[in-house]
Amino acid sequence: MTVLPNKRGDAHLRTIAMPRDANPSGDIFGGWTLSQMDLAGGVFAAERAGGRVATVAIDAMKFLRPIAVGDEVSCFCGWEDESPASVRVRIETWARSPGGGEPEKVTEGVFTYVAVTDDGKPRRLDADGG
Repeated sequence: MTVLPNKRGDAHLRTIAMPRDANPSGDIFGGWTLSQMDLAGGVFAAERAGGRVATVAIDAMKFLRPIAVGDEVSCFCGWEDESPASVRVRIETWARSPGGGEPEKVTEGVFTYVAVTDDGKPRRLDADGG
Protein backbone atom coordinates (compact mmCIF):
# COMPACT_ATOMS: atom_id res chain seq x y z
CA MET A 1 0.00 0.00 0.00
CA THR A 2 1.29 3.44 -0.89
CA VAL A 3 0.08 6.42 1.11
CA LEU A 4 0.30 9.42 -1.18
CA PRO A 5 -0.19 13.05 -0.19
CA ASN A 6 -3.59 14.43 -1.17
CA LYS A 7 -4.82 10.92 -2.04
CA ARG A 8 -5.67 9.85 1.52
CA GLY A 9 -6.39 13.18 3.15
CA ASP A 10 -4.37 15.60 5.19
CA ALA A 11 -0.99 14.88 6.71
CA HIS A 12 -1.03 13.45 10.21
CA LEU A 13 1.97 15.62 11.05
CA ARG A 14 3.54 18.58 9.30
CA THR A 15 6.63 20.47 10.43
CA ILE A 16 9.70 22.32 9.18
CA ALA A 17 13.18 20.77 9.41
CA MET A 18 15.33 23.17 11.42
CA PRO A 19 19.12 23.68 11.65
CA ARG A 20 19.27 22.17 15.17
CA ASP A 21 18.03 18.87 13.66
CA ALA A 22 20.85 18.65 11.08
CA ASN A 23 24.25 17.02 10.95
CA PRO A 24 27.37 19.04 9.96
CA SER A 25 26.64 18.37 6.25
CA GLY A 26 23.23 20.05 6.53
CA ASP A 27 21.15 16.87 6.25
CA ILE A 28 18.48 16.17 8.85
CA PHE A 29 19.31 13.36 11.29
CA GLY A 30 17.52 10.08 10.62
CA GLY A 31 16.60 9.91 14.32
CA TRP A 32 14.73 13.22 14.07
CA THR A 33 12.80 11.93 11.07
CA LEU A 34 12.04 8.69 12.90
CA SER A 35 10.68 10.62 15.91
CA GLN A 36 8.37 12.70 13.69
CA MET A 37 7.05 9.50 12.12
CA ASP A 38 6.51 7.95 15.55
CA LEU A 39 4.56 11.02 16.71
CA ALA A 40 2.29 10.88 13.64
CA GLY A 41 1.82 7.11 13.86
CA GLY A 42 1.14 7.23 17.60
CA VAL A 43 -1.69 9.72 17.17
CA PHE A 44 -3.08 7.68 14.26
CA ALA A 45 -2.91 4.41 16.26
CA ALA A 46 -4.38 6.00 19.40
CA GLU A 47 -7.48 6.97 17.42
CA ARG A 48 -8.03 3.31 16.46
CA ALA A 49 -7.15 2.03 19.93
CA GLY A 50 -9.46 4.51 21.64
CA GLY A 51 -6.73 5.62 24.01
CA ARG A 52 -3.09 5.36 24.91
CA VAL A 53 -0.64 3.34 22.79
CA ALA A 54 3.05 2.49 23.03
CA THR A 55 5.48 1.88 20.18
CA VAL A 56 6.73 -1.72 20.28
CA ALA A 57 8.42 -2.20 16.89
CA ILE A 58 9.61 -0.42 13.78
CA ASP A 59 9.91 -2.65 10.71
CA ALA A 60 11.02 -2.14 7.14
CA MET A 61 12.41 1.35 7.71
CA LYS A 62 13.73 2.83 4.49
CA PHE A 63 15.41 6.21 3.95
CA LEU A 64 15.10 7.20 0.29
CA ARG A 65 16.85 10.59 0.23
CA PRO A 66 18.09 13.16 2.76
CA ILE A 67 15.89 15.90 4.15
CA ALA A 68 17.40 19.38 4.01
CA VAL A 69 17.19 22.19 6.53
CA GLY A 70 14.10 24.26 5.72
CA ASP A 71 12.16 21.47 4.02
CA GLU A 72 8.47 21.13 4.90
CA VAL A 73 8.16 17.59 6.25
CA SER A 74 4.81 15.78 6.23
CA CYS A 75 3.97 12.32 7.58
CA PHE A 76 1.05 10.36 6.14
CA CYS A 77 -0.32 7.26 7.89
CA GLY A 78 -2.33 4.28 6.71
CA TRP A 79 -3.45 0.99 8.27
CA GLU A 80 -1.22 -2.00 7.61
CA ASP A 81 -2.70 -4.66 9.92
CA GLU A 82 -4.02 -5.19 13.45
CA SER A 83 -4.32 -7.85 16.12
CA PRO A 84 -6.51 -7.85 19.26
CA ALA A 85 -4.10 -5.56 21.13
CA SER A 86 -1.93 -3.88 18.49
CA VAL A 87 -1.99 -1.97 15.21
CA ARG A 88 0.60 -1.78 12.45
CA VAL A 89 0.75 1.58 10.73
CA ARG A 90 2.52 2.32 7.43
CA ILE A 91 4.03 5.80 7.59
CA GLU A 92 5.38 7.71 4.63
CA THR A 93 7.33 10.92 5.05
CA TRP A 94 7.37 13.46 2.25
CA ALA A 95 9.50 16.61 2.00
CA ARG A 96 9.00 19.77 -0.02
CA SER A 97 11.64 22.44 -0.55
CA PRO A 98 11.02 25.93 0.82
CA GLY A 99 8.90 28.01 -1.52
CA GLY A 100 6.83 25.14 -2.83
CA GLY A 101 7.44 22.65 -5.55
CA GLU A 102 6.41 19.03 -5.71
CA PRO A 103 6.85 16.97 -2.53
CA GLU A 104 9.09 13.90 -2.71
CA LYS A 105 8.81 10.76 -0.60
CA VAL A 106 11.91 10.63 1.60
CA THR A 107 11.20 7.88 4.12
CA GLU A 108 8.80 5.03 4.77
CA GLY A 109 8.35 2.42 7.45
CA VAL A 110 5.91 0.23 9.32
CA PHE A 111 5.42 0.96 13.04
CA THR A 112 3.64 -1.33 15.52
CA TYR A 113 1.79 0.14 18.48
CA VAL A 114 0.20 -1.77 21.35
CA ALA A 115 -2.85 -0.44 23.18
CA VAL A 116 -2.10 0.16 26.87
CA THR A 117 -3.96 1.19 30.00
CA ASP A 118 -3.09 4.37 31.88
CA ASP A 119 -0.59 2.39 33.97
CA GLY A 120 1.12 0.96 30.86
CA LYS A 121 -0.34 -2.55 30.85
CA PRO A 122 -1.38 -4.04 27.45
CA ARG A 123 -5.10 -4.12 26.71
CA ARG A 124 -7.40 -5.09 23.84
CA LEU A 125 -8.12 -2.49 21.17
CA ASP A 126 -11.83 -2.63 21.95
CA ALA A 127 -11.32 -2.25 25.72
CA ASP A 128 -11.62 1.06 27.56
CA GLY A 129 -8.42 3.08 27.26
CA GLY A 130 -8.60 4.21 30.88
